[in-house]
Amino acid sequence: MASQRLLIAPSLLAADFSRLRDEIQTVEAAGADWFHVDIMDGHFVPNLTMGPFIVEAIRKLTKLPLDCHLMIEYPEQYAEAFVKAGADWISVHPEPPGDARKALEIARRAGARPSLAINPPTTVQSVQSFRGEIEMLLIMTIFPGFGGQKLMIECLPKYAQAREVFGPDVLLEIDGGVTIENGGEVRAAGAEVIVAGTAIFHAPDPAAAMRALRKA
Repeated sequence: MASQRLLIAPSLLAADFSRLRDEIQTVEAAGADWFHVDIMDGHFVPNLTMGPFIVEAIRKLTKLPLDCHLMIEYPEQYAEAFVKAGADWISVHPEPPGDARKALEIARRAGARPSLAINPPTTVQSVQSFRGEIEMLLIMTIFPGFGGQKLMIECLPKYAQAREVFGPDVLLEIDGGVTIENGGEVRAAGAEVIVAGTAIFHAPDPAAAMRALRKA
């Protein structure tokens, strides 16, 4: 059964950075709740994106919460810098080298809300020791690195598992391959925070796509 909570977080990885202010204003006016910001280091995932100074620039363009997803090694070394740059949420992974638990604590102390992100091969049961330490679980439905991939449907049962393990108060986020066509399915699976990049920013009318995703 789908939760009553629903937040749409357009992923800025898919936005046109040459006109970022316009892109942000367009989807914000169409009802975006958060903005999702993908941080990749070229080591843990095969892509390289932005650092804290870009997050700081984004922060100046919107008052909406910034959901920063750190797909990086040794996140404990960088979590505080991203919070200081303007991140409201910090998601870190348990899979790469580094101390995810320490990174979460640093983020919390710096003023951000802590979130754990897991890749498709990582089971919910393997991270149940984080219960009580996180406010959100981000379940990846693609292998992170690049936008535009197809949602891995076999990951959707993790939402029911996560609700059972982490209880009713932890938000459940989905990132990877969400479209208007499968939006209803991911909601029914239990996802509450919906990250979508290509489906919104690569649409002919991003504002209309934003509204259609919410209706889906």
